[in-house]
Amino acid sequence: MTHPLKRSVPIVVGLFALMVLAIVLSPLVGSTHINLMRVFDRSIPFESNVDAQIFFIARLPRALAGALVGGTLAAAGVVFQGLLRNPLATPYTLGVSAGASLGAMIAITFGATLPFAGAAPASLAGAMLAVTVVYLLATARHSGLSTTVLLLAGVTLNSFFSALILFVQYLANFQDLFRAMRWLMGNLDVTSYAPLAGAMPFVAISFVAFVWLARPLNLLSLGADAAGARGINVRSVQRTAFFSASLATGAAVSVGGPIGFVGIIVPHLVRLMVGADHRLVLPASIFLGAGFLVVCDVLARTVLSPMELPVGIITAVIGGPFFLWMLLRKR
Repeated sequence: MTHPLKRSVPIVVGLFALMVLAIVLSPLVGSTHINLMRVFDRSIPFESNVDAQIFFIARLPRALAGALVGGTLAAAGVVFQGLLRNPLATPYTLGVSAGASLGAMIAITFGATLPFAGAAPASLAGAMLAVTVVYLLATARHSGLSTTVLLLAGVTLNSFFSALILFVQYLANFQDLFRAMRWLMGNLDVTSYAPLAGAMPFVAISFVAFVWLARPLNLLSLGADAAGARGINVRSVQRTAFFSASLATGAAVSVGGPIGFVGIIVPHLVRLMVGADHRLVLPASIFLGAGFLVVCDVLARTVLSPMELPVGIITAVIGGPFFLWMLLRKR
């Protein structure tokens, strides 16, 4: 009989191939047709090669950003669901997204008078502030990390930061308010590789932690006591899961804004395909999340061409009904 782990490996490999295919093909799709031969024709100067400019400046950064953000949010969703033992947990449950959004809102609205380099670093700073506050609240009266208090603190902080975001919006002028609203809808309007380079170190650190967490999360799903009895340092695993998933979420939001549903839909769909083993669920979620968001961005660019929609609208339109279908299916 084939081992379940080996039986699911081809599915993970297939998802990886689909992710690569989506990244490669998405820059070729758009309202303006480009000639692939001209894109890589080195005899034409780049300054006069419109096809190469569209490919390498307008579309390829967006495809890579979609893969980075989608894969990171999906992996963070898996870790948060394993940490909280709650299938409804998302990368935004613990207030990280709200903190990042508040930081970006402040940078967009008051950037001319504050020493911020832009929305992306301010977003990351806001996310780290939210992580710190939630962690301090969750450990204030407990020797370890109380997941119940962690969840309650995250939900409360989420509401508080959302109120502050509305207050900043009230103070903003119409131009800044329009920019902020587009950012809050989730947008992959990336025209350079600098935002990706800035987020990559944080994503890499998080993914290293995710690799280590795969087996402990399997045991943690049995309960903290059962995991401890099997030699797992529960407190260390919980802290690593919380900080690494929060860091990954903050990095993803700093690039694409608060894009919803990826971190909850993709992990559930992956579990239907490969089971509940985190050694398979984590890489499969990364690949499927990356490919899914790249495809969603293509739809955002083309469905109402030449007008572009925020990709967060596409993920919500697809993710909402799909999640309801999964709930009815499980019933």
